[in-house]
Amino acid sequence: MIKKIAFLACSFIPALFFAQGFQVNVQGAAQVAMGSAATAFIQDGAAVFYNPGGGSFLKQNCVYGGVTPIASKGEFLQSNTNVLSKTTSPISTPFGGYIVWGADSAHRPVFSKFKFGLGAYTPFGSTIQWQNGWSGRYDLTSIQLFAVFIQPTVSFKINEKWGIGAGFVYATGKVNLQQDVPVWFQDGTAGHATIQGNATGYGANAGIYFKPSNKLSFGLTYRSQVSMSVKNGAASFNVPASTASNFPTGGFTGGLPLPQVLTFGVAYKPIEKLTLALDASWVGWYSYDTVTFKYSNPTPALSVTKLPRNYTNGYSFRLGAQYQICKNWVGRAGVAYMLSPVKNGYETPDIPDSNHASFSLGLGYRAGKHFTFNASFLFEHIVRKNADNSNTIILTPGQTATPLSGTYNTFIFAPSVSVSFNFLNHKN
Repeated sequence: MIKKIAFLACSFIPALFFAQGFQVNVQGAAQVAMGSAATAFIQDGAAVFYNPGGGSFLKQNCVYGGVTPIASKGEFLQSNTNVLSKTTSPISTPFGGYIVWGADSAHRPVFSKFKFGLGAYTPFGSTIQWQNGWSGRYDLTSIQLFAVFIQPTVSFKINEKWGIGAGFVYATGKVNLQQDVPVWFQDGTAGHATIQGNATGYGANAGIYFKPSNKLSFGLTYRSQVSMSVKNGAASFNVPASTASNFPTGGFTGGLPLPQVLTFGVAYKPIEKLTLALDASWVGWYSYDTVTFKYSNPTPALSVTKLPRNYTNGYSFRLGAQYQICKNWVGRAGVAYMLSPVKNGYETPDIPDSNHASFSLGLGYRAGKHFTFNASFLFEHIVRKNADNSNTIILTPGQTATPLSGTYNTFIFAPSVSVSFNFLNHKN
């Protein structure tokens, strides 16, 4: 039973920063519309995230802001009972904000060799709420998370064909997870556990941009491993007084190395009005091997917990298209497919992951010289998969447990909107 609480406490770290799972890539509305194939196709201030090396090729300085309301719908069909459970998750609202600035001695952004950027975005923020009494309530009932990455960036235009850039990443996040506990009050109500805490980490984002012609461009980006740490987590329990000594309220610490990501992209204009973009990414999830967790109020049954994860490397492929409808309007579409790093037997309710397939559409409108508006809609399906958590269960001598076995099926809906204000000088 105590080990189940340990599972919940350790679960929050990967759930907060997992790159697949319920998370979608929504760092820019225009990019989302193209399946987030943006490594070699530079459009706006979101280049701070997608490819710092291409930021210096932006012709105008800009301030960018966007938001993406995310709604998810999940189901779990338990194998041995055929009981169907559903999520009742509220909408979450990840955001992205970017500033890109640079000019030559005559105050002309278009001729600047250097561009300085600052990004603040929430790549990992959502809520999962399972219905009351669902099959896995003793593993997880809800998770609420919010993470912000802050990234100052420098981009340098070597010449008209090459650009390089790099940024420092500071990551901070909050999380609240809850689960039922299999001890009961006199009225038959189960006990309940709440785990919450803050996590911080550091990393880097670097990129190279190469544009050999007006029709063809390439991009290569590297996002480093980010080592997140939790120092002041808190665990609290609502249980009958007769069992309270088995559930010590107190703090915890833990850590997790988030994976490095390497992405190669190419963009091509077969005709003047059409641009095609393709990205392929390698995600180094092999570093996510074991979650280690330490308690400030240890007991003989609850001291240091190590939960196996044994992830493999992940891969994703993204394809997008943009078409210039008229002078001020563009249309966009994209598809993506992401291969899950979670092995069979390691699926858990906080991350019921499988391969992802997504489809997106969008429009962009340029209003005069200063404002650009973008809107997109993304639909993502986490492919139905028979799964269980048998390889993640840690037991003490004499304990037995039945894995949570069944079929997860998840859909994600994510509309995005953004506005960019472009700065011009009198000579533009």
